[in-house]
Amino acid sequence: MNLGILGTGKIVQEFLPEMENLNIPYKAILGTLRSKERVEKLAAQYKLQKIYFDYDELLKDENLDTIYIALPNNLHYEFAKKALLANKNVIIEKPAVTTFEEFQDLKQLAADKKKILLEAVTLHYLPAYKNIRADLQKLGDIKIVSMNYSQYSSRYDAFKRGEILPAFDPKKAGGALMDINVYNINFAVGLFGAPKTFSYSANIENGIDTSGVMVLDYGKFKVVCIGAKDCEALTVSTIQGDKGNIIMEIPPNRIDAYIINYNNGEGSVEAFDEDKHRMIYEFENFIEIIDNKNFELAEEMLKISGTVAQILQGGREQVGIKIG
Repeated sequence: MNLGILGTGKIVQEFLPEMENLNIPYKAILGTLRSKERVEKLAAQYKLQKIYFDYDELLKDENLDTIYIALPNNLHYEFAKKALLANKNVIIEKPAVTTFEEFQDLKQLAADKKKILLEAVTLHYLPAYKNIRADLQKLGDIKIVSMNYSQYSSRYDAFKRGEILPAFDPKKAGGALMDINVYNINFAVGLFGAPKTFSYSANIENGIDTSGVMVLDYGKFKVVCIGAKDCEALTVSTIQGDKGNIIMEIPPNRIDAYIINYNNGEGSVEAFDEDKHRMIYEFENFIEIIDNKNFELAEEMLKISGTVAQILQGGREQVGIKIG
């Protein structure tokens, strides 16, 4: 996989130091002229072969077969569609798109072009998460799942002063559901599939959800997803069955351990500390999928992304957030 990286934000700066641990022979980066100095510094520091300030020029680079889109949420669809039309594989940071219609369009285009389309949600590829899937049967019948990912945003103070940054801008697909609760929802959908129904209740300020509660109804059990950017709490999530429970004390996108407790008083700690950055796991999988043209696995992951896209759009519509 030869990678074109779009953006120079926080997630890209977190990813670049890890690239030397991945088999990515050729790397290029796209920035803006406004961020020219930062782009040049990053390219030199991490030995990127090419710098671009024009997206059309980057897409003409025949060395690149895959585009990694790490731009503001509202730009994902436009840049992904252009990459697919240029016959590139596409990896999009979460949330992949702002509407389910955009998702369907990209999915169909990828199929028509015979290209791989993937959403970068780290938790799906973490060893601890994969092991939870195997351990679910030990809990008996699942009854209640409760997830709380609440993290006071450094941008919330500015938001209260009237400064609307992308994280709280409805026009840029910001808000607690899209930015933080998306992880809880991915966690649930990855384990249990699509819910029968869902409902979102949120605290709305200036047209955006600063915190909220998404309830996923699976019929025989319920999942409560709490995501907040306007307040903080201990990150604790539980999966409760009639034979025992699983407790996680770390955000879902970084899970590396959990506790199993059984009704008879027994239990165990399951830890998966391999001293490897969480993005390595997902990109190792992305490389394998793309290099081997594993469309079947890509389709399996897209099914999760599509369900999550429907929930995100439906949830925002339920609380009156203007989309698009």
